[in-house]
Amino acid sequence: MSEFEAEVKKAEQELEQSLIPVVPERADGQNNLLDDEFLGDLKMQAQEYGQKLQDAAVKAKDFAGEKFAQAGDKFKELQGRDPKELIEDAKEYARQKPGQTILISAAIGMVLGFLLKGRK
Repeated sequence: MSEFEAEVKKAEQELEQSLIPVVPERADGQNNLLDDEFLGDLKMQAQEYGQKLQDAAVKAKDFAGEKFAQAGDKFKELQGRDPKELIEDAKEYARQKPGQTILISAAIGMVLGFLLKGRK
Protein backbone atom coordinates (compact mmCIF):
# COMPACT_ATOMS: atom_id res chain seq x y z
CA MET A 1 0.00 0.00 0.00
CA SER A 2 1.44 3.35 -1.03
CA GLU A 3 1.67 6.37 1.21
CA PHE A 4 -1.07 8.09 -0.80
CA GLU A 5 -3.47 5.15 -0.37
CA ALA A 6 -2.73 5.08 3.36
CA GLU A 7 -3.58 8.78 3.64
CA VAL A 8 -6.82 8.25 1.70
CA LYS A 9 -7.84 5.41 4.03
CA LYS A 10 -7.02 7.54 7.06
CA ALA A 11 -9.10 10.45 5.70
CA GLU A 12 -12.04 8.12 4.99
CA GLN A 13 -11.95 6.76 8.55
CA GLU A 14 -11.86 10.26 10.04
CA LEU A 15 -14.75 11.31 7.83
CA GLU A 16 -16.86 8.31 8.88
CA GLN A 17 -16.19 9.03 12.55
CA SER A 18 -17.19 12.68 12.25
CA LEU A 19 -20.46 12.13 10.38
CA ILE A 20 -23.62 12.71 12.41
CA PRO A 21 -26.91 11.18 11.26
CA VAL A 22 -29.39 13.77 10.01
CA VAL A 23 -32.43 12.09 11.57
CA PRO A 24 -31.61 10.28 14.78
CA GLU A 25 -33.27 6.90 14.86
CA ARG A 26 -35.01 5.71 17.97
CA ALA A 27 -33.98 2.49 19.61
CA ASP A 28 -37.31 0.89 18.71
CA GLY A 29 -36.89 1.80 15.00
CA GLN A 30 -39.85 4.20 14.80
CA ASN A 31 -39.59 7.72 13.42
CA ASN A 32 -39.85 10.64 15.78
CA LEU A 33 -43.43 11.97 15.77
CA LEU A 34 -42.31 15.60 16.21
CA ASP A 35 -40.07 15.36 13.13
CA ASP A 36 -43.00 14.08 11.07
CA GLU A 37 -45.24 16.95 12.22
CA PHE A 38 -42.52 19.51 11.49
CA LEU A 39 -41.95 18.10 8.01
CA GLY A 40 -45.71 18.07 7.39
CA ASP A 41 -45.93 21.76 8.34
CA LEU A 42 -43.03 22.58 6.02
CA LYS A 43 -44.66 20.67 3.19
CA MET A 44 -47.96 22.55 3.69
CA GLN A 45 -46.15 25.91 3.68
CA ALA A 46 -44.25 24.95 0.55
CA GLN A 47 -47.51 24.01 -1.17
CA GLU A 48 -49.11 27.33 -0.13
CA TYR A 49 -46.16 29.31 -1.46
CA GLY A 50 -46.20 27.28 -4.66
CA GLN A 51 -49.89 28.10 -5.14
CA LYS A 52 -49.23 31.80 -4.49
CA LEU A 53 -46.45 31.76 -7.09
CA GLN A 54 -48.73 30.10 -9.62
CA ASP A 55 -51.44 32.69 -8.99
CA ALA A 56 -48.95 35.54 -9.39
CA ALA A 57 -47.64 34.01 -12.62
CA VAL A 58 -51.16 33.75 -14.04
CA LYS A 59 -51.87 37.39 -13.14
CA ALA A 60 -48.58 38.50 -14.70
CA LYS A 61 -49.33 36.52 -17.87
CA ASP A 62 -52.81 38.04 -18.15
CA PHE A 63 -51.43 41.55 -17.58
CA ALA A 64 -48.67 41.06 -20.16
CA GLY A 65 -51.14 39.66 -22.69
CA GLU A 66 -53.46 42.61 -22.18
CA LYS A 67 -50.62 45.13 -22.63
CA PHE A 68 -49.32 43.26 -25.67
CA ALA A 69 -52.77 43.39 -27.25
CA GLN A 70 -52.99 47.15 -26.57
CA ALA A 71 -49.56 47.69 -28.12
CA GLY A 72 -50.57 45.66 -31.16
CA ASP A 73 -53.73 47.72 -31.59
CA LYS A 74 -51.75 50.95 -31.33
CA PHE A 75 -49.20 49.67 -33.85
CA LYS A 76 -51.96 48.80 -36.33
CA GLU A 77 -53.46 52.25 -35.82
CA LEU A 78 -50.10 53.92 -36.50
CA GLN A 79 -49.41 51.75 -39.55
CA GLY A 80 -52.43 53.09 -41.35
CA ARG A 81 -51.48 56.74 -40.85
CA ASP A 82 -49.40 58.99 -43.06
CA PRO A 83 -45.85 59.65 -41.76
CA LYS A 84 -46.25 63.41 -42.27
CA GLU A 85 -49.38 63.31 -40.12
CA LEU A 86 -47.46 61.44 -37.38
CA ILE A 87 -44.71 64.08 -37.43
CA GLU A 88 -47.25 66.87 -37.14
CA ASP A 89 -48.91 65.09 -34.20
CA ALA A 90 -45.51 64.73 -32.49
CA LYS A 91 -44.75 68.42 -33.00
CA GLU A 92 -48.13 69.41 -31.61
CA TYR A 93 -47.62 67.17 -28.57
CA ALA A 94 -44.18 68.73 -28.01
CA ARG A 95 -45.69 72.22 -28.13
CA GLN A 96 -48.42 71.31 -25.64
CA LYS A 97 -46.22 69.33 -23.22
CA PRO A 98 -42.55 70.33 -23.55
CA GLY A 99 -41.52 68.87 -20.17
CA GLN A 100 -42.86 65.41 -20.91
CA THR A 101 -41.31 65.54 -24.36
CA ILE A 102 -37.89 66.21 -22.87
CA LEU A 103 -38.28 63.37 -20.35
CA ILE A 104 -39.42 60.95 -23.06
CA SER A 105 -36.49 61.96 -25.27
CA ALA A 106 -34.04 61.51 -22.41
CA ALA A 107 -35.43 58.07 -21.58
CA ILE A 108 -35.23 56.97 -25.22
CA GLY A 109 -31.66 58.30 -25.43
CA MET A 110 -30.64 56.37 -22.31
CA VAL A 111 -32.15 53.14 -23.61
CA LEU A 112 -30.44 53.53 -26.98
CA GLY A 113 -27.17 54.39 -25.23
CA PHE A 114 -27.33 51.23 -23.10
CA LEU A 115 -28.18 49.13 -26.14
CA LEU A 116 -25.36 50.54 -28.24
CA LYS A 117 -22.86 50.39 -25.38
CA GLY A 118 -23.77 46.73 -24.71
CA ARG A 119 -22.94 45.78 -28.31
CA LYS A 120 -19.24 46.68 -27.95
